[in-house]
Amino acid sequence: MKKLLLLPLLLVAMHSQSQTYVKVNAFTTLLTIPNVAVETKIGEKSTLNFDVLASLWKSVNGKPREFYTFTSEYRYHFKSTDNGFYVGGNIGLSAYNFQKWNYINTDYYERGKGYFIGSTIGYKAKINDKFYLDCFLGGGWHQGFYRGYRISDGTRYEHAQHYNKSGEWFPYRGGVMVSYKLN
Repeated sequence: MKKLLLLPLLLVAMHSQSQTYVKVNAFTTLLTIPNVAVETKIGEKSTLNFDVLASLWKSVNGKPREFYTFTSEYRYHFKSTDNGFYVGGNIGLSAYNFQKWNYINTDYYERGKGYFIGSTIGYKAKINDKFYLDCFLGGGWHQGFYRGYRISDGTRYEHAQHYNKSGEWFPYRGGVMVSYKLN
């Protein structure tokens, strides 16, 4: 599964003809939730970013904590693509086996998939000719399609015929990416 997640990143990096950065989120990596990305310059002040975030934890203290997000984002940089503030618009997909924030003290969890659309604000700082720090925070609308289950016995707690639906506004991106410039 890990190799499958890295395949799109490697393909984008190999086929790009412009400045390309390979990035790892230091903040989420410390929390043992890998977040890797590729960002490539497409214009004077524009870049495309693609990242994968994955919590590979089947459970933590008996609570499901597994999720995957795949995000593509257009970024507009106010100064240059190597340094300064930027804003971005993103769209992506998610898959999860997770206990939602409003069910923390219950026996319920959800298994499903979804899509999201939102925005990001960030700042990229140059360390040297090859390394950069990319600090960012973003969020938006997530629409989930899930089935709800009980942790104790695996039976469904809700009675939607196919999938239950839940749409929420919340922050879903953030951290400090350590970026390496390939070319």
